[in-house]
Amino acid sequence: MTPKPTLRHLPPRRLLAVAAALALIGGQAEAQSTSPEEDTKPAANATPTCPLGSFRCAPRPDNFTMCRPNAMLEFYDPTMSKDSTLRDTANTEVYAEQVDSSDQTVYHLQGRVKLERADQRMQSDTADYNSDTTDYDARGNVRYQEAGQLMSADHMRGNTDASTGIADDVRYQMLESRGNGVARQGQMLDAQRTHYKQVTYSTCDVGHHLWEVRSKDLRIDKESGVGTAHGATMRFANVPFLYLPYFTFPVDNRRKSGFLYPSFGTSSRSGFWVSAPYYLNLAPNYDATLDPRIYTERGAMLAGEFRYLNLIPGSSGQLNIEYLPNDQGKSDPDSVENTKGTNRYLVKFIDNSHLYGPWSFNTSINRASDRNYLRDFGNDLYTAAIGTLASSAYVNGGGKWWNASFGADIYQNVDPNLPDTSVQYRRWPRATLNLNIPLQKWLEFGANTEAVAFRKSEVVEGNRLDLYPYLMADFRGASWFVRPKVAYRYTGYELSSGYERYGYYGFLNPANPNSPGAPTPFTQSSPSRSLPIVSLDSGLIFDRNTSLFGNSYTQTLEPRVYYLYVPYRNQSNLPLFDTNLMSFDYWQLFSPNQYSGADRQMNANNLTAAVTTRLLDDNGVERVSASVGQIRYFSQQRVQLPGSNNTTAAPTDWSGSDYVAQLSVQLNDQWRVNSQYQWNPHSRMLGGYDITGKPYFTGRSTDLAAVELQRRIGTDGILNFSYRYRRGLLEQYDASVVYPISDRWRILGRWTYSVLQKTTVEALAGIEYDSCCVAVRLVGRHYVRNYNFTTNRADTNNAIMFELQFKGLGAFNGQTEGFLRRGILGYQ
Repeated sequence: MTPKPTLRHLPPRRLLAVAAALALIGGQAEAQSTSPEEDTKPAANATPTCPLGSFRCAPRPDNFTMCRPNAMLEFYDPTMSKDSTLRDTANTEVYAEQVDSSDQTVYHLQGRVKLERADQRMQSDTADYNSDTTDYDARGNVRYQEAGQLMSADHMRGNTDASTGIADDVRYQMLESRGNGVARQGQMLDAQRTHYKQVTYSTCDVGHHLWEVRSKDLRIDKESGVGTAHGATMRFANVPFLYLPYFTFPVDNRRKSGFLYPSFGTSSRSGFWVSAPYYLNLAPNYDATLDPRIYTERGAMLAGEFRYLNLIPGSSGQLNIEYLPNDQGKSDPDSVENTKGTNRYLVKFIDNSHLYGPWSFNTSINRASDRNYLRDFGNDLYTAAIGTLASSAYVNGGGKWWNASFGADIYQNVDPNLPDTSVQYRRWPRATLNLNIPLQKWLEFGANTEAVAFRKSEVVEGNRLDLYPYLMADFRGASWFVRPKVAYRYTGYELSSGYERYGYYGFLNPANPNSPGAPTPFTQSSPSRSLPIVSLDSGLIFDRNTSLFGNSYTQTLEPRVYYLYVPYRNQSNLPLFDTNLMSFDYWQLFSPNQYSGADRQMNANNLTAAVTTRLLDDNGVERVSASVGQIRYFSQQRVQLPGSNNTTAAPTDWSGSDYVAQLSVQLNDQWRVNSQYQWNPHSRMLGGYDITGKPYFTGRSTDLAAVELQRRIGTDGILNFSYRYRRGLLEQYDASVVYPISDRWRILGRWTYSVLQKTTVEALAGIEYDSCCVAVRLVGRHYVRNYNFTTNRADTNNAIMFELQFKGLGAFNGQTEGFLRRGILGYQ
């Protein structure tokens, strides 16, 4: 499995079939570090538990607690030194029941023979030892221990000063990283070089190898950091499935060129595919990976990755390219693009470069050859859901009280079912300056400023300047706070020539753009808007001691009042570059604007009243939180979004907003409940049409409801259930489970159902097997790729994923774990 690069360092790539060699020399294998004492700990303590509510849990570390106790550890002495650096200065001490020496130089030892030096100990039935030359010859039940490994042999001879030795019929057990095996003969040529014949390696129980790596000849050179193997095979259930006649590999953290783990899969759009990446260690600060792939339905692809650090001083980045010439696959019948016979590609580039002082240059480029690329070649099952690729390049800087940026953003439509006009405006260029200057401990001056040039074909274009200075005070005590804030917002535009031909969403007359035929909402080329914004936020905090279910808690009661005043300004002559109505939730009760972006600023004469209560345990952990609130309007909500291409929706005159409530409960670490609810108190009326085209009504009913339940099952299981509802847009049930049948078997499942479409959005079922040294996952998935609202028809796909993991060596086709961690909340 290929490690993911970071921007801080270039980690070594894990090469194919390298773990055996690393284990034999006592190096750092890619296995879970364990000591003999830890091998007997219960499984419950082996895997760190992911906290409930975590959006994505970290992968479980390799767990070897299901392995049987290792019989080879019977002579392990935990009191011995673990410091191998003392060998050069330590004396060699010799013990035996009988000692025979005619010249006081060569000693013949018999009965419980023991030779010790620093972290090294060798025991045998008999041994010969030369105190002048430090030659030794041990026979019968030879046992050897050092900081990194245990080893037993029938016969061992060598020289301690020269660090040479030969052992016959070797069995070994690693201490720093789990691993064991046998060798017909092992030779220590010197302190840096070793040679093994007929060697095996596995992390399974000794004598019960479900998988193992075998090599006829293995040579290790620690000085160069290179190992060389001949005639290597990998076996599963004693059946060989991978053969490498010759390969070299790194034996330490130094990177080395070589093959990475292959991967494979299948897709309804591209057929069966297989990948065989090759890693190129080009220099200490940059490397590359070539990834040739074969798609049975489309042809051969060459992918590549280039990573670098300080290629230019202060820079780090990564370039990924995928290229497939002359695509042989069928075009997507739901797309207007014809991709058959075309060249397909994907480019991703990320760079972070330090310029000077607080300034840096940050780049992220993402481009695809066509709108169907991610659907056709997305090996990650979530990639196909991406609808827009964003690219940006910015110079960024910041200090204690300021930050600034200058750059540009562009966007590419990669959704085959949406027109290019659905993509947001290019910001070409964009500059920001934000200030946050403390004048006193309780007084702060700040400003948010932005200048943008918006560009997009077939819609009105222009430049916008948004200035938002403010003065805010913060008065507070132990149980109260008052935060007044005064701001002023100025937004000015410079519309491009020909703006009279456009409405809010495009040409007024698409058939003949030069003859609008309808009045434009834009009455001048340089419209602007300026207004003050005044708010007062205040609250109290009461607390008392209480108890619940026999446990003591601190209960708080936190009333909060927020007043907002913004005078009305007519904004119907302003374009909509990046503004939309934000989803209403609890935090919108305390927001100065219900619109995103700067093109609309709501008018307000509002008062929000809300109250929150919490239960805190003795450690200060929040166990229960409940909040409810509402905005009361004292004037009409006159600032509205357009109702058509050249008209604005009529003002509303609600007396209050939805009632908003939220509840979070987690009394212990085994279960939690989160819920949100919004009730619309207004008169019943037609609200519009839902996504299926059916009318829906608002008023005296629920606008939003959501509940989420999470329950831990033992230490390795999780149960999730959620219900999500938003009027006219969404109503779904979602349930998922990881259910442990035993300490080795787990059942996986997920089901998502849409009430509005009356269809299953996703169904997943799978099973996991985990043993001492092997883990297996088999997952089947049925999911909706696309839904046609005109015909009410869902375009579905089926996928089967299989993963076989050899603990301590890695996973072949390791893709399912990442998908399951994203798809099942709390999966680990």
